[in-house]
Amino acid sequence: MAFVFKIIESNNINLVIPLVEKLNEYKISFEVLEQRFSEMIKQNYECAVIFDDDKVVGVSGLWYCTRHYSGRSVEPDHVYIDEAYRGKGLGKKFFKWIYDYVLSKGYEAVELNTYVSNHPSHKFYYNEGFKILGFHFLKKL
Repeated sequence: MAFVFKIIESNNINLVIPLVEKLNEYKISFEVLEQRFSEMIKQNYECAVIFDDDKVVGVSGLWYCTRHYSGRSVEPDHVYIDEAYRGKGLGKKFFKWIYDYVLSKGYEAVELNTYVSNHPSHKFYYNEGFKILGFHFLKKL
């Protein structure tokens, strides 16, 4: 299989919503996701995707910032690979592409959050060399 990794154009952002819906533990509606993604693409955000021909089979948002403890960093967000494509090394290739891409943009660190219940992702990120630095807290207002 020949996969294509790329940053999706902002006018095609809704192509990722079906995959994000599968990851969506909070059961946020398609309409709300559509509205939120339309706002996100106007912020310090890009969306990387994996194409298998014309089908989107993987997604990762990329949030950019500078932090006092890590410098210029990127945060992969809502990382998801279609179940039919898992276990084939695609995640490792995708993250290698992401590392190379953000290094070319001058970024020096990658940090992310993952759901506590998502044990397969924990193993993947450990194997990628990530270290746990803290806890992520959320309070809805």
